[in-house]
Amino acid sequence: MKKIWCFFACSCYAAMSFADVRLPKIFGDDMVLQRDKPCAIWGMADKKEKISVTIEGVAYATVAGNDGKWKVILPAHAAGGPYQLSIKGKNTVLLNNVLFGDVWVCGGQSNMQFRVSELAYKETDSVHDNNSRIRIFTAGLGLDYVPQDTLTGGQWKVASVASIQSFSAVAWFFGRYVQEHTGVPVGLISDNLGATSVEEWMSPEALHAFPQFEVYYREYLAGGQSFSTMTKAFEKMKPEWEKNYYKKDDPGFEQQWYLPGTDTSGWKTMELPGYWEDKGLADYNGSVWFRRSFDVPVGYKKEGMWVGIGQVDDYDITYVNGHKVGESFGNQNYRNYFVPDSLLKPAGNTVVVRVFDAGGKGGIYTQFWSPQWGGKWQYKPGIKIDAAHFVKPHVVNAYLFGTPSILYNGCIAPITQLAIKGVIWYQGEGNAGRAEEYRQLFPAMITDWRKQFGQGNFPFLFVQLANYYPEATVPGGSTWAELREAQEMTLKLPNTGVATAIDIGDANDIHPKNKMDVGRRLGIAAMKVAYGQDSVHVSPMYDHMENRGDSIAVFFSGGAEELVTHNKYGYVSGFSIAGADSVFHWARAYIKGNGVVVYSPDVRHPVAVRYAWADNPGQLDLYNRSGLPALPFRTDDWPGVTAGKQFDVSF
Repeated sequence: MKKIWCFFACSCYAAMSFADVRLPKIFGDDMVLQRDKPCAIWGMADKKEKISVTIEGVAYATVAGNDGKWKVILPAHAAGGPYQLSIKGKNTVLLNNVLFGDVWVCGGQSNMQFRVSELAYKETDSVHDNNSRIRIFTAGLGLDYVPQDTLTGGQWKVASVASIQSFSAVAWFFGRYVQEHTGVPVGLISDNLGATSVEEWMSPEALHAFPQFEVYYREYLAGGQSFSTMTKAFEKMKPEWEKNYYKKDDPGFEQQWYLPGTDTSGWKTMELPGYWEDKGLADYNGSVWFRRSFDVPVGYKKEGMWVGIGQVDDYDITYVNGHKVGESFGNQNYRNYFVPDSLLKPAGNTVVVRVFDAGGKGGIYTQFWSPQWGGKWQYKPGIKIDAAHFVKPHVVNAYLFGTPSILYNGCIAPITQLAIKGVIWYQGEGNAGRAEEYRQLFPAMITDWRKQFGQGNFPFLFVQLANYYPEATVPGGSTWAELREAQEMTLKLPNTGVATAIDIGDANDIHPKNKMDVGRRLGIAAMKVAYGQDSVHVSPMYDHMENRGDSIAVFFSGGAEELVTHNKYGYVSGFSIAGADSVFHWARAYIKGNGVVVYSPDVRHPVAVRYAWADNPGQLDLYNRSGLPALPFRTDDWPGVTAGKQFDVSF
């Protein structure tokens, strides 16, 4: 991760040095600009430099501000192309083969990031995949504490069998469906990252509204310091801080414990990863030196190797065979250090990690970047400190898969001036353990994105989580069911739509391979929400219930034009029912009109019904005539298993 921090710091710094006209990474040949809306073209130049943007022989002029930033607004343009845009200042930049059409941002975590090349299904009809009316763009990964002006990378490509292989599969099938059903060009921006939580994609402004983020907000976001700014300030004070606090009086430095030949006869052993307070070293703040030997991996090709020691609380210096290979500061940062071949030998290498805890728990506390580093390590305490009097510097301290706002700032903020049609979103797995909290966070994110893009209530379509984990044997609580419920509640926002994947998941794979149906269902939702085709039917949604003594009838709205079951006897699976004792039992059910009658001989006086309420409810058979499954639901509002669970982070 140290390399990543350096890259971002240098990128941010380089962006401030300019003379020629420069465009953000989102602009390029083969791109799509949003049709029927004013479109911003923006960038950097020298201050007060005259800039003109020309399209179809018409020039639109502006002047760069004192900060070098400039922006031109092109008037709304009908779908079509290709066109050439000329951006001229002291130099000229040409954008070729540009289309006007519908631009969709495709966000979320790994199931949105999942690539076409990873599909079990392979398209045999290349006509569908070689489509010059679809353009794709995969955004480079960026993270920071403050909103950035440009992405770290990315390139627009014309859709082809070859170019789509590394692109988001869900986004591709969605875009293909939309393009084929509307006939207009489609631009797809894949802007996502696996294993991430919704708060990482929320702006600092949006997070500030929630008290559970307040401590983190004050510490890292309120001051408006970027990674680069914070790192420069730390590097400036680091020599004196190391001398007076961090390295002071540590016998490990004086006796060179990092050398391979160190006498370790008095060292103890500890199983890692884990906090040392939980492993016999209680009430200890300061330095502890860890060491172990390792051999280079089988098949090593002499190209260097990585030592991934995971997360350290709070600081570390890492050595291999007596040579320092890296150091990091901050208990959230992941450590992964490159060791050149010149420092390695085939067997008997020594890795030494000096871990320094500045207060609270300490140690190498999470799963290692590579499992080979887990297990028994020798250790010896170095210098013990009084944490109350230790000066703890302000450093970049960010976990790629959990730190709030950093992905919004690096991946979404740079494109918020871009005119778009809407957003598709596939995320939620990372928040399942805090599903009740997601009821507020997810709609807050949508509302804030709409505000940040400044384009009204643009369509926002999302995927409801697929079935996963072993099939439930008895009805009960479920974090994934509660997350799906939180997603369904978000439909209260205007211009939102859902594509459920409750029936096309994989019990053994959190990344089910059927992305075609996911994309198609998102496309169906788009036809209704974004393109106003009222005749399109979406998934049946629970509307209300009627208690009928020994049974309950539940009724649906939305896509319940005609409910059907695939069961040859007409029964519907997936239902459970409970009485006033709140204990659920599997139920029998059958379709009647646009409703389902639910009952159980075990519950004489039912008061509540649940449908598909499990991580994995098993095979389901309640659909509408359009072939879309009913959304999971419950009629009760009893506290769930995630009630009261909220974001929490320690520094």
